[in-house]
Amino acid sequence: MRKLMSLLFLFTSLVLTAQQIAKPEKAKPKPVTDNYHGTDLEDPYRYMEDLDDPEVINWMKSNTNYAEAVLNAIPGKKEMIGKIEEMDSRTASRINSLSITDNDMYYYLKTRPEDQTGKLFFRKGYDGKESLLLDPEKYNSESDKIYTISSVIPDKMGNRVAVILAPDGSENGELVILDQSGKRIGEKLNLVQYANWTANENSLYYLKLNSSEISDMDRQMNQKVYEHILGTSQSEDKEVFSSSNSELNIKPEEFPILINDKELNMNFGLVVTVNKALKIYMNEADLSGDWQTLTTPEDEVSDFSTTEDAIYYMTFKDAPNFRIVKSKKDSPKFVDGKTYIPEHKNGTLDGYALTGDGLYYTVKENGVETKIYFKSNNDDVPQQLDLPLTAGTASVSSKGPDFSDIWVSLTGWTTPGKRFKYNPETNEFTNEPMSSEAEYPELNDLVVKEVMVSSHDGVKVPVSIIHNKNIKLDGNNPTTMYGYGSYGISSGPFFSPLMLVHTLYGGVFVVPHVRGGGELGDAWHRAGQKTNKPNTWKDAIATAEYLIDKGYTKPEKLSFFGGSAGGILVGRAVTERPDLFSAVAPMVGAMNTVRMEETPNGPVNAPEFGTVKDPEEFKGLLEMDSYHHVENGTEYPAMLVTSGINDPRVIAWEPAKFAARAQMANASDDPILLLTDFDSGHGIGDTKAENFELFANIFSFFYWQADHPKFQPPADLID
Repeated sequence: MRKLMSLLFLFTSLVLTAQQIAKPEKAKPKPVTDNYHGTDLEDPYRYMEDLDDPEVINWMKSNTNYAEAVLNAIPGKKEMIGKIEEMDSRTASRINSLSITDNDMYYYLKTRPEDQTGKLFFRKGYDGKESLLLDPEKYNSESDKIYTISSVIPDKMGNRVAVILAPDGSENGELVILDQSGKRIGEKLNLVQYANWTANENSLYYLKLNSSEISDMDRQMNQKVYEHILGTSQSEDKEVFSSSNSELNIKPEEFPILINDKELNMNFGLVVTVNKALKIYMNEADLSGDWQTLTTPEDEVSDFSTTEDAIYYMTFKDAPNFRIVKSKKDSPKFVDGKTYIPEHKNGTLDGYALTGDGLYYTVKENGVETKIYFKSNNDDVPQQLDLPLTAGTASVSSKGPDFSDIWVSLTGWTTPGKRFKYNPETNEFTNEPMSSEAEYPELNDLVVKEVMVSSHDGVKVPVSIIHNKNIKLDGNNPTTMYGYGSYGISSGPFFSPLMLVHTLYGGVFVVPHVRGGGELGDAWHRAGQKTNKPNTWKDAIATAEYLIDKGYTKPEKLSFFGGSAGGILVGRAVTERPDLFSAVAPMVGAMNTVRMEETPNGPVNAPEFGTVKDPEEFKGLLEMDSYHHVENGTEYPAMLVTSGINDPRVIAWEPAKFAARAQMANASDDPILLLTDFDSGHGIGDTKAENFELFANIFSFFYWQADHPKFQPPADLID
């Protein structure tokens, strides 16, 4: 399919100068009506939910061909990709998914400028000689699918490593086990979502999907954890943790996770959904005992770690900014514990790590600056670390409570990531980069402003604004907003060469830290959840109005993008206030939330967005449904709507239905494009070239609509 699309593009590019790019036909509505709790709701494009229907697929393909032709006709796009590639080439290698074993074996994914995806490498110690263990491009030479590595799981001493790969963004994991030379051990395991080594390390626990078909409603229901003994067939694997454990009352839509903990020499069973409040159970390492309940959702525990004599729980119970509770080994339940790290009133505790010396934790203040604290085993009062540079975002990682090793990673809007090893005895930071470090002199021209914007209800919303220091606040700056606002996930600060390239054309980059995210703690998250979801897009609308009022931009030059659950944010902002934007791009977005539970990934998301089975939550889902808020005869701004045909998280018909409805309703001449990737999914597992192309598409499309002179296609070329 990739080769076919390339040939189609080549042919199209040859005829662009000779003839106009013609729009595909608009999709014909075929209304059906549903009744929800006494409310009749018409759905004009229900038939598009059948992705096996040739009419639907052909319409999506014709729209994709048109969108690609239009985007490739934007003059500045090719130059922008070149600048992205040049910035990427400044870094000799980028490393992620790092795992360090007890005896200092390093396993990691490494991507060089010439690589399209990360390859698995291994070395003994930080200064050891590295060796290539697995190149995903050569993993399955008989297939034309593109594989990427999603998980790297070494055993305790690093003698073997389990690796999960998936093809074409499907997230249908294939697990293989390698030794330190890269030799494969045993057979491949299919449909694996996660894996964890058992206590004896001669077997693995893994969570298995029920089906490879992304449209199968049973794909993620009643999932089971199996134990795989090395050297045996997957067909012989035994179910060890699932809804079959009737005493645990695991619901069909909940995910069971089984983890062996070497510190306490126990097994922990986790029952999870998108709700960050975990159900945690404990059993003997060989699963011979009865399950003991450690936490319930009412305990509001979001994470935990162990030492040989205690469990440390991170919780938001009675602490919207989170605190850490310590329970002893002989009374391990959360309710038996005592506060070890109290809630910070001026910031959110968002991560921690245990070492042999004590506990390190990070506190993010106002969503945009992070500080690190250390509580020694011998001191009741935590001490703030004097960091080598100001960090927008900081994280701590360790080898565990048996070791003193602690690493600190720091980044920010204009700070490329830095990794340091910290010595608590000397209070010194030693630079220990994994990725090669690059210079970005362009950062000298940027400024960052952190402002508070009053939203519709008077609540102050943190907003980050990044731009060239020489711009004039005369309302003529192309400005792009980015946001997410769900699951309590924070949006930065982060450093991205993609954002930097955007600013090279005089653009302003803006991130509103809207409610629904986690920037200001659990209360901030809940204020953008379910029936409170309107706060999410209204915060963004308030940000847009602020940018216009302060002279950064004007509606003719303001754009907005966001992906996945961020599609709700972008979609409802543009359907509520189409007059505020020149262009928007909901990327693989959740655009039809009323129907989300009719997709395989829908039921697990009910704790975040709600369920149509509940009358009040149905109202919330309808209010956040962008598809149902498209109105006939409205002048909508330009839209670039993306989807992935292999997407297991937001099924491709959600964006397709929204695009079809918007195209039919639109009263303006601005283009509404649907771009479907027929070889990919949710973006997870996309190659570097695919990511570069995607963001060049979005930014060049935005600059075109903002009348930037470098991005104007011939006026007579596009219908």
